[in-house]
Amino acid sequence: MPVSVDQTSVDPSRNESAPANTSASADTAAQAPAGKKDEALRPHAEDAFAAELAALAAQDDRPRPARWRMSPWAVATYLLGGTLPDGTVITPKYVGPRRIVEVAVTTLATDRALLLLGVPGTAKTWVSEHLAAAVSGDSTLLVQGTAGTPEEAIRYGWNYAQLLAHGPSRDALVPSPVMRAMSEGMTARVEELTRIPADVQDTLITILSEKTLPIPELGQEVQAVRGFNLIATANDRDRGVNDLSSALRRRFNTVVLPLPESADAEVDIVSRRVDQMGRSLDLPTAPDGIDEIRRVVTVFRELRDGVTADGRTKLKSPSGTLSTAEAISVVTNGLALAAHFGDGVLRPSDVAAGILGAVVRDPAADRVIWQEYLEAVVRERDGWKDFYRACREVSA
Repeated sequence: MPVSVDQTSVDPSRNESAPANTSASADTAAQAPAGKKDEALRPHAEDAFAAELAALAAQDDRPRPARWRMSPWAVATYLLGGTLPDGTVITPKYVGPRRIVEVAVTTLATDRALLLLGVPGTAKTWVSEHLAAAVSGDSTLLVQGTAGTPEEAIRYGWNYAQLLAHGPSRDALVPSPVMRAMSEGMTARVEELTRIPADVQDTLITILSEKTLPIPELGQEVQAVRGFNLIATANDRDRGVNDLSSALRRRFNTVVLPLPESADAEVDIVSRRVDQMGRSLDLPTAPDGIDEIRRVVTVFRELRDGVTADGRTKLKSPSGTLSTAEAISVVTNGLALAAHFGDGVLRPSDVAAGILGAVVRDPAADRVIWQEYLEAVVRERDGWKDFYRACREVSA
């Protein structure tokens, strides 16, 4: 019979007084010189929105699942935004159907894992990070899925110096983020699950069904404690995707994140994220930048949908995804161009090159589609002449 490994055996440095959300990144941040965390180029969600999380936790009087930092209601409020009784404004992290967020949060409150499924750019990673930050206070227990992700990234590895010197032992074992989440009752994240080889994916089956992780080398196992759960993200449109086995898929409750329903919703999402990213990069706020944001979103939506916004003209769709995330990247890059090489005002010439790069992925087929769109749609659209000229110039 396997022997259960207690919580302190996985990490000998951990003691009973240590906070439940201790992580490698948190330890590093704590040891770093003062101010280093504030200088992070891309702060973790729990750091960037620490004030909102603290305000929600302080005013949250609803029941909380074991080891959760706040109630499911507060977690949903953190993602969707709202105003607290004391007037604190919680900014929306996800703009979309409320029911989707409620189902995702409720899933994490059970013993069933959550799979966020959607096409690229539907905020799967963004939502998973904020869910983990709100539930566990730590979004860094992360396995990044790639074609080269090994089994050790999900299960555990070994300190080979210790292994060679003393053989298999607890001191030689290096826990994965998933193992640490199991032993500490926290939320682990697996990004791009379908990019991980199928045999490595199936390592999760025992973890999710039995809530245990066997360590045969030691004749022991790690048993998940209350509070543990796992969020995975996946899409089935990118190349290099490995389908999930039916056995693994059954272990997840799947929530599909859709593309923004309307142009206004997508413009709102892009505007918010560009503003956040601009502040982190010390870029000035672009006056009247909303016009160019709406233009970028319109181009992406029309080419993505294969029809103009008024429904009158059928279009060919290029090979790229033209996701909301790519629109955010195009506008952010345009904002940097305007700030450093222009007058600080976001103009068509600042976003034209970014749009070209996003649309024309296949130089042969996509360039023809883009040229047809420019001549048939953009050229004839009122108020778009500057944009047409800028696009023609970078396309030449």
